[in-house]
Amino acid sequence: MIIEFLPSVLTLTEKAKEKALSLKEEDKLLRVYVEGGGCSGFQYGFKLDNKNEDDTVVDSLVLVDSLSYSYILGSTLDYEEDIMASGFKITNPNAVGTCGCGVSFTI
Repeated sequence: MIIEFLPSVLTLTEKAKEKALSLKEEDKLLRVYVEGGGCSGFQYGFKLDNKNEDDTVVDSLVLVDSLSYSYILGSTLDYEEDIMASGFKITNPNAVGTCGCGVSFTI
């Protein structure tokens, strides 16, 4: 018997699910994407967006485009709030380096 393991592109913590649900609009979901830039070469981005044909939908709450998919495969999305700031945070096991702000990374 062969068992095949396919990791989730993105695991959402309960706090991330709650926040993504609160942001959800009629036809728009939270989009998590990766683009070039930042201190370390790549940076994460977040926005409300409509679903595209090539998107992966995570827990009916978050969109990941096909280009960003491989960069965040296996990552965890959390939402943190403290006295200084609040926002989404990605823990990416594929990143070999990150900057101090946690928004940019190197693979």
